[in-house]
Amino acid sequence: MKIVSDKMPKVDVESILTTEEIAAIHEFMHHYPQARAASLDALKIVQKRNGWVDDAQVNAIANILDIPTSDMDGVATFFNRIYRQPVGRHVILICDSVACYLTGYEALSAEIRSQLGIEYGQTTADGRFTLLPICCLGNCDKGPAVLIDEDTYGPVQPSEVTQLLELYA
Repeated sequence: MKIVSDKMPKVDVESILTTEEIAAIHEFMHHYPQARAASLDALKIVQKRNGWVDDAQVNAIANILDIPTSDMDGVATFFNRIYRQPVGRHVILICDSVACYLTGYEALSAEIRSQLGIEYGQTTADGRFTLLPICCLGNCDKGPAVLIDEDTYGPVQPSEVTQLLELYA
């Protein structure tokens, strides 16, 4: 269990985040009446470089926004597209909502897991793919749906999985 304190330990932000990340976070802060409103934007900025956000980066963002680290950690852990541990170069999200379930989720999920040789929450040995479930992609009329990075596909048939994965070779 991770314990997060409301006390904000001061950190050398410049040793944790790049100059570009810091500048981009400051830019987003000016779009909102309160700096804390830029929390999600700041997390996305930092995640863009490494694909995930570690505890030191969460603390650095909290320092920039002048909010408690626990508040920043709450935002980081609430959103399922902010990754708190390393992920593959490409993240595959398979929709497991009722609509996708009824249109072939189980067969699609089995085929993707078989071809990748991993289960949900795992990353392929070559670091190419991480596989995660997601409760809805908002493409209920195109189920079963898959999101790879920022690209949405649907309906996806199990017979199309090989061709789909090759797009991300």
